[in-house]
Amino acid sequence: MVSLNPIIEIEYCIGCRWLTRASWVAQELLITFESDLHGITLIPSSESGTFRLKIGSNIIWDRKTMGGFPELKELKQLIRDSIVPEKDLGHSDFKEEN
Repeated sequence: MVSLNPIIEIEYCIGCRWLTRASWVAQELLITFESDLHGITLIPSSESGTFRLKIGSNIIWDRKTMGGFPELKELKQLIRDSIVPEKDLGHSDFKEEN
């Protein structure tokens, strides 16, 4: 279990110009977890292709090892499971039917 009110780090590739994506993800996470987080830090990286989310030393998502960008619903579930497992995510918890 991660400490109370953690800081999420979003590291993004500056060469790929992923600041907009990182900012959008940060905004969505702050809306969902506003009372559960101490904050979100955006970290520019010169490492090509980087898009990584961490809570402390725990990597929540790494684009290179996990195959692309996360769906926001999946990312919210991963973060919830890491910091506040009892939190109801509303529509983000429902599975889509085919």
